[in-house]
Amino acid sequence: MAKQKTKFVCQECGYESTKWMGKCPGCQQWNTLVEEMEAAPKAKRRGFVTSDGPRKVKPEPITKIERREEARSSTHIDELNRVLGGGIVPGSLVLVGGDPGIGKSTLLLQVSAMLASHKKRVLYISGEESVRQTKLRADRLGIEEDELLVLAETDVQIIERVIEEMDPALVIIDSIQTVHLEDVTSAPGSVSQVRECTSSFMRIAKTKGIAIFLVGHVTKQGAIAGPRILEHMVDTVLYFEGEQHHTYRILRAVKNRFGSTNEIGIFEMKESGLEEVLNPSEIFLEERSAGAAGSAVVASMEGTRTVLVEIQSLISPTSFGNPRRMATGVDHNRISLIMAVLEKRVGMMLQNQDAYIKVAGGVKLDEPSIDLAITVAIASSFRDVPTEPGDVIIGEVGLTGEVRRVSRIEQRVQEAAKLGFTRVIVPAKCLEGWEPPSSIQVTGVRTVSEALEVTLGGKTRGTPSFEL
Repeated sequence: MAKQKTKFVCQECGYESTKWMGKCPGCQQWNTLVEEMEAAPKAKRRGFVTSDGPRKVKPEPITKIERREEARSSTHIDELNRVLGGGIVPGSLVLVGGDPGIGKSTLLLQVSAMLASHKKRVLYISGEESVRQTKLRADRLGIEEDELLVLAETDVQIIERVIEEMDPALVIIDSIQTVHLEDVTSAPGSVSQVRECTSSFMRIAKTKGIAIFLVGHVTKQGAIAGPRILEHMVDTVLYFEGEQHHTYRILRAVKNRFGSTNEIGIFEMKESGLEEVLNPSEIFLEERSAGAAGSAVVASMEGTRTVLVEIQSLISPTSFGNPRRMATGVDHNRISLIMAVLEKRVGMMLQNQDAYIKVAGGVKLDEPSIDLAITVAIASSFRDVPTEPGDVIIGEVGLTGEVRRVSRIEQRVQEAAKLGFTRVIVPAKCLEGWEPPSSIQVTGVRTVSEALEVTLGGKTRGTPSFEL
C-alpha cells in the first residue's frame, strides 16, 4: 500500500509547500505552515457532458439580460438590516467574524428567534456547544420558538441531509472552523477543511435558495482565520467589533454583494442580550465633560447615517528624546500629518510634546471630515483653552493649511441641530448652494488659523496659555 503524501499549508494565506519552512513565502508570517495529508485525486468532472453530448452554453448580450431586484427577508432588527443592505437575500452566504465573547452567537440566536417568531423555519447548527448549552443561552435571552430548530453536529454530510429534510429559510453554522468533511483528511479548522466545507455550504445556498450564516474565528490581528479565499467565496463579510470592557458593539460590512459596505449597526450588550442603539450620537456624547480642554465634537458619516462623536486630545511635554504619538480610533499617520500642519502653518511648537488622541466610545473614524476636529482638539489641549460645548467642527485639512469641503454637509448640520448644538464650524465652500436651518448657527472657515480663531479665540501662535 502506497504511503499517503503530506504537504505543508499556511494557516494565514493558504500557501502550499512540499517541505516545512519557518517563514511563509506568501504572507511573510512565521510558524504558520501546518502539515496536512494530501487528499486522493478525484475523477475529472464532466459537468458539461450529457447523454446527448456536450451541453451547449450560449452567452447573452448584457442589454438582453432581465434585471430583477433581489427579494429580501427582514431580520426585524433594523441595525442588522441596515448593514446587510435591507435584509437577508435568499441563497446568500454570509460570514460573520469577531473576537471570542464579543456576541456573535448571541446576535445570530436573536436573529433566528425573530425570524422563527414570524413563522420562518430556522436551523441553528452548533459545532462548539451542545444543544443544552444553546438552550441555556436561549433561556437567558427569553427565546421560546417552535420554528427554531437546534442541532449539535460537525459532519457536513449529516448537516446536508438535515437541511434537505427540514428545508429551512435560514441556516446558522457556528462555526465554520469546527465542521469537517470526511473526504478531506486534514483536521477541522485547517485550510483544506475550511475551504471545502465553505464550498459545500455555498452549493447548498445557491441551489436551494437558503440563506446561510457562517460564524468565523479571527486571528490575533483581528482578521478572519483560515485562507483568504474564504472571504472571496462568500457573498457578505460582517465584522462584529467592540471592547469586552465596554457594552457597545459595532457591526460593519467589509464586503457585500447585495448592498453598501459603508453602513454600520450599533448594539448594546445587556443581560437580556443585544439591544439596538437607535441614536448612537447621544450615547457617545452623554459622558462628555463641559469646559474640558482638548475636546471637540465632529459629525462623521457612516454610510447614510450621521454619527456625532467626541474626539479627545492630550498634549503634554515629553520626557523622552522622541515625542510619542498615540492614537485610538483614528489613523496614527493622520495625527502626525495634522501636527505637522499646526507647526508649519500656525506656528505651534509641538516637536517636544507627546500627543495622545482618542475617539470616545470605541468608534473608529476614517473619513477626511474629522481632520479639523482633531486639529482643534490638539490646539485646545496645547493651549489649555476649552472649546465651546455647543460647537460641532467639520472639515478636511490640507497640507497648506486650508480647510477643504466635505460631502453631505446638510445632513451633518441637521443632525447637530437635532441634538441641541448651537453652532457648526464648516468649510466656507460648503455654505454654497443650500440654506442652513435657522435653529443653528453655521460658520464657514477657509484656513486652520481662522478655525482656531473662531473656536478658541485669542492668539493662535506662540507658547501654550494656561489661563481658563
